[in-house]
Amino acid sequence: MFAKFKTYIEESRQEFRRVNWPSWETTVRYTLFVIGLSLALSVFLGILDFGFLTILKQATLG
Repeated sequence: MFAKFKTYIEESRQEFRRVNWPSWETTVRYTLFVIGLSLALSVFLGILDFGFLTILKQATLG
């Protein structure tokens, strides 16, 4: 069992060496894009939520 585990670890290390990792600048750019998109989407959904809540309040009070 330990021999299989050792083989698995060695093969995993070899695969990680073959991965084409993105540059630091690309990683930062993509991270900032994801954060910005998440913030924009949360604001959009918050506005929709507020709008629907306002409509529902008007419908139940009127």
